[in-house]
Amino acid sequence: MSESKQKEVLVEVIGLKQYFDIQTGLLKSKKLRAVDGISFKINKGETLGLVGESGCGKTTAGRSLLHLYEPTAGQIFFNGKEIKTKEEIENFRQNASMVFQDPYSSLNPRMTVGDIIGEPLDVHHLYTTREERSARISELMETVGLSSEHATRYAHEFSGGQRQRVGIARALAVSPQLIVCDEPVSALDVSIQAQIINMFEDLQEKLGLTYLFIAHDLLVVRHISDKIAVMYLGELVETAYTKDIFDSPLHPYTRSLISAVPSPDPKTARKSKRIVLTGDVPSPLAKPSGCPFRTRCPQAFERCVSEKPELREVKKNHFASCHLLDDL
Repeated sequence: MSESKQKEVLVEVIGLKQYFDIQTGLLKSKKLRAVDGISFKINKGETLGLVGESGCGKTTAGRSLLHLYEPTAGQIFFNGKEIKTKEEIENFRQNASMVFQDPYSSLNPRMTVGDIIGEPLDVHHLYTTREERSARISELMETVGLSSEHATRYAHEFSGGQRQRVGIARALAVSPQLIVCDEPVSALDVSIQAQIINMFEDLQEKLGLTYLFIAHDLLVVRHISDKIAVMYLGELVETAYTKDIFDSPLHPYTRSLISAVPSPDPKTARKSKRIVLTGDVPSPLAKPSGCPFRTRCPQAFERCVSEKPELREVKKNHFASCHLLDDL
């Protein structure tokens, strides 16, 4: 990939917020701040891995990006143009799609696999004849390693890995530039995970796809991602190229996550020290003042209580939000 191509931004998100009103009593409600002002860019043909613990807002961020949830605030740019109006959102959805986490619940059990894959073609009117539709469905099935003869079968007749291939074929139906992958391998066996990850990489190379890859498994994210963004309690706490995140993590939360990744080398595993965090993740309904991570951070001090750290460039292309990094 050329240097100029690498730097061409496909997606830019600025200050994205997604709040939900939660009933806390009779005529009382509170704002649940699922996504609280995140910003990131994804270059064409690259993969941004979005990681963090369950409940940190990763999936909500992906769905808000595609306007499956109407964002509370923030700007989303695609190919340099802001997505705002209904028409712009509709056009955006012809260029962006999603692979969902659970291949068991994300496929309609009453529809044949052919109709599931063909549904985006129907919605966006991407064919002129029934023969053209059938040919496109067969082509998509073969692209993801399924036999086109199985188009008349139902989802329950397939294994988990095959169902996820159906989900990927459905996402590819609109010939998207961007695919949001929401924990696409977490519900699969480890041996099948590797096949699906390799297929994602092959499709990216063949079709020039760009991915937002949401996951909690850092080994998977390390393998597939060019850059990684670490999310905690609805906010990004660190973003950098994958190598920099793993070789020199800056934020205490990122260091803790990486210390939990198992090493295949016994010598390295013996030397590595696990950083165990105390306490539970606070509720997004009652976020701590100052730094959101301070209630679990072993290095927190007074300033962390009163002042929220900004996500800033600490090293070249390496952003983090922590008061401890002020001296760097």
